[in-house]
Amino acid sequence: MTEFAFELALCAHLEQSREQPVASTDALVARQLGGSVADPGGRILDVVCVEPGPEFDDRAAITSEEIPDAAIESAVGPGRARYWKRAFDCHPDRARRAIDRACEVGFFERERRNGREFVRQVARYPDWYDRIVGIENKPDLGRPGDLEAQLRTDVSLALVDEVVLATESYVTRAHLNRIPDEVGVWRVHRTDSGPAAAEIEIEVVREPTPLPTDESGIEPLAFEPGHAAIEPVTATAKARARRRLAERAYGKGWRTYDFPDCEACTPTDSDGATLPYCEWRDRLVDANSECGPSCPGYDSGPASDVELEAERDRRTAWRRNPAGKRRRQSGLDRFG
Repeated sequence: MTEFAFELALCAHLEQSREQPVASTDALVARQLGGSVADPGGRILDVVCVEPGPEFDDRAAITSEEIPDAAIESAVGPGRARYWKRAFDCHPDRARRAIDRACEVGFFERERRNGREFVRQVARYPDWYDRIVGIENKPDLGRPGDLEAQLRTDVSLALVDEVVLATESYVTRAHLNRIPDEVGVWRVHRTDSGPAAAEIEIEVVREPTPLPTDESGIEPLAFEPGHAAIEPVTATAKARARRRLAERAYGKGWRTYDFPDCEACTPTDSDGATLPYCEWRDRLVDANSECGPSCPGYDSGPASDVELEAERDRRTAWRRNPAGKRRRQSGLDRFG
């Protein structure tokens, strides 16, 4: 099974299962998110599970999109509108982008007073997420790649509350000895049932150890024989990065794949999720990297019309089109 297909099947299972060994019922599942602080983009987490916090419903009521971090960090509040230049402690260009996006997604509203732009939050930013679990997918441990370095980075930085390695391989003592003790290990068993869903069962080989997310961490930037370049990361910087990670997971989810314009690819159901199954390859496919005229099995045709956002709305606590919390007071909706 390819890593892409493994990842989609695991995401579908984690979203559907009510006996999952990670997070809680209604955990938000997302994939391919940045897991670095000092080196943005230096570490990509395969799967992230975000456990809802006490004010999750308040967050869901604001917007289905990711809220810009600069807008959350600003001194703009839900009370009286503030002059935008006095509410941001960052470059004006970054502030302007954050304001425009926050207004677009419904987190800010704005008005003009004597030619000046004032902004306010439509609601207080809620305490909406709790535990965050990062999952590294490596279906074949015989081809580990940079697995050891990736997991050591996750443990040393401690950006997420728990780290898990998910694999289809038989896990030996030698495998366990090569990865940090804090990393949990799942063996994923699949029972194929044709082009429809494969049933998944997760065997917990080793439980993860909770990581000190509220303490400072160390982010390795480069590994060389006998040497590693590192960057200390403060607890405050980690807290901001965790919020960005949770927001990105909320806005993005895991259904970020496409269906190719090929007759050989048909939607198939896996744990209630619609996935791109290729009859020619007899497996799930990544349309962006595997499909097209260069594929011997390519048969040009319209891409499948699948409403992935509507499916996410039906199956999770995420809301596709919330009513929002704009006040709609006189003057607050006019700008220009």
